Parts: sequence; structure tokens; C-alpha cells
Amino acid sequence: MEKPTRIGQAAKALAVVVVVAAVAYPLLGVIGTSFASQSDIIRSSGLVLWPDHPTVDAYRTIFTGGVVTRALVVSLGITVFGTLASLLVTVGMAYGLSRRDVTGSRFILMTALFTMLFNAGIIPNFLLVKGLGLYDTYAALVMPTLVSAFNLVVLRSFFMNLPEELYDAAKVDGAGDFRILVRIVLPLSKAVLAVISLFYAVTYWNAFFNSLLYLNDSEKWPLPMVLRTYVLQGQSLNAASAGEVLAPQQAVQMAVLVIAVVPILCVYPFLQRYFTKGVLTGAIKG
Repeated sequence: MEKPTRIGQAAKALAVVVVVAAVAYPLLGVIGTSFASQSDIIRSSGLVLWPDHPTVDAYRTIFTGGVVTRALVVSLGITVFGTLASLLVTVGMAYGLSRRDVTGSRFILMTALFTMLFNAGIIPNFLLVKGLGLYDTYAALVMPTLVSAFNLVVLRSFFMNLPEELYDAAKVDGAGDFRILVRIVLPLSKAVLAVISLFYAVTYWNAFFNSLLYLNDSEKWPLPMVLRTYVLQGQSLNAASAGEVLAPQQAVQMAVLVIAVVPILCVYPFLQRYFTKGVLTGAIKG
């Protein structure tokens, strides 16, 4: 019995090493290229894992030009405001739908679940946003994705799993629904709220398609649109910035990519421990 166990452990370790290598290799390549000089990029055929002549000229070019800096501020604002707004609306809806004495809660829940299977489509959504006067405004990046049906169902299930005695005891003490939510329910829901917050934050941070559809003014572009324009389409960021070319174009592109990825990488480790607990406890009962 000992031999198969050791073989199994070795196979698992090998699988972990392969997965980590598959993830780390392109990530290190992006980071290394962003710090590489022109000679390093030419010698390595475009992908530099460890630059021999490291330089921060690419990052200096980015933050001097102002294009990426402005887009970064826009993305941060949309992510923070959108996440808070989505949490506020989702918590309110989930709490209301978790109470069995709320009239019409079943119909509202079914309506929300319906959107997970069917949606209106690009053109009707565009016409709706334009008809509401949200076109070419930051609100167009928040309102269409304000509530996620998946997050709503997870949070509602978590609220329903809380002991009913807590609600009854609070009502006996004279607490209303708002006070019960703020003083009892939310303090007990930190794990699932952390997970849902990260889901919303990642959605808003990576929101590219809504920006492409609803924003016409390039001054309002968030970071994903800058990535599309200056990385995927290969337009020169140096040319867009009124200044001297300080770094190779490929290094500048990789530096923009690093700036887009780093915030999520910094936040995720602090919330990772809540993932299993938050999602599973919110999906036990529906």
C-alpha cells in the first residue's frame, strides 16, 4: 500500500509543478519584458524572462505620458464605486428575497434567474442605455452590470442558512429589518461578502466590452480599453504621449499589462481564504 501512495503523491507534486510553471512562465515573461532594454528584447526574440540590463524606462514613459495614468484612475474609480453600489443593491435584494414573508419575492427571484439563461442582446441593451441618457457616461459601465444573478443567489442562500432564531430574537427586542440586517446579518456574512466583493471588483476592473460599446470619448477610457488600443492593436503609446521615446514599444506594452494585472494580484491573497467558505456556505440551500 505504501508504493502506490508514494507514486500518487509524486504524480500530484508533478502536476502542481506543471501547472505552476504554465502559469508562471508567461507572467514572468511579461514582467521581465517590461523591465527589458531594446538589446534584451532583440536578443530574446521578444520575450525576456530575466533582463541583463533592467530599466524602468517603460514605466517612466507610461506615467509621464498621462494616457495610462488617466485610464488607471478611471478604472479605480469605476471599480470602487461599482463594487460598493453592486454590494449595496445585491445585499438589499438578497435579504429581501431571503425573507419568506415578502410579497412577490418568488417572482422577483425567478426574474433574476431568468437573466442567467437569456438576455436581451447587444443592440437592445445599447438602445436602452442610449435611451436612458447613459451613453458616453461612466454610469453606462456600472448600471448594466449592477446586479449579478449568481451573486444574488449565493448571498440569498447564505442569508437563508442563518438560524431563524436570530431573526426572531431580534424582532422580540424590537429591532426592525434594517437594524437586523446591519447589526446581525452583515457581521455574520463577512466571508461571503468578501468573495462577492472580489467577484464584482474583478468584473468592473476587467470591463472592456461595455467600454467599447458605451464610451465614445477616449478621454473616459478605462484601463482595459487602453490595453486593447496600445497592446492588442499595437498602436504606439509613445506616439500618443507628447514626449521623447524612452523605452522599446514592446516593453511599454508589457508594462501596461503589468499595471492592469498587479492590483488584482495584490488583493486576491487577502481574500483567497474566504473563497471556499464563502461560496460553499452560500450554495448549500436554495
